[in-house]
Amino acid sequence: MNKVILIVEDEARLAEILGEYLVREGFRTERAKDGKRALELWRAARPDLILLDLMLPLIDGLEVARRVRAESDVPIIMLTARDEEVDKLVGLGLGADDYVVKPYSPREVVARVKAVLRRTNAHAPSGLLSVGALSVDLSTYLTRCHGEEIALTPSELQILAHLAREPGVVRGRAELLAVLGDDRFADLRTVDAHVKNLRRKLGPCGDQLETVRGVGYRVRP
Repeated sequence: MNKVILIVEDEARLAEILGEYLVREGFRTERAKDGKRALELWRAARPDLILLDLMLPLIDGLEVARRVRAESDVPIIMLTARDEEVDKLVGLGLGADDYVVKPYSPREVVARVKAVLRRTNAHAPSGLLSVGALSVDLSTYLTRCHGEEIALTPSELQILAHLAREPGVVRGRAELLAVLGDDRFADLRTVDAHVKNLRRKLGPCGDQLETVRGVGYRVRP
């Protein structure tokens, strides 16, 4: 069955163009022009990915993301006209998998959709990665700190698993970005935002994620 993409965009023409490009690539689409309808369609259609504009009538995109994330780990790509770093960090802090700034080409958005779905559906090798109190089960995609289960987005889990495979080894930001998929449009700040979110979510295990200034990140052995 074709993947379903929920397009949440109040600019009708832009939503139509995105829909046309996605359909050409074999996706099915649902569309919402405000946050209230977006939540209704999300619950009814259970899409495989949400393209979510931040500036929406009735309920804004950040609040939509909060409500979706409280119940689901469905991939979210945020669409916005604002390029400030704080917006990106806030957006990714809500569990968004990527962030696209307007103006953008529809081809760019389709490429990002494919990249996020690839890493969401990737089959990692089975096995358990354990580093101190932190563990990542690659067969079940469960992460635990001191035995307590932690909910991570697919992007966060991909980065953590890559770091945990070789504790102590420093991984550059470009390498970690490549782990997230063949995405020519993303930037290195996305990696920084995901690592920041990981530290917060991992609680007492967050200190095991170390920054090596000017180089990248590692999991402390």
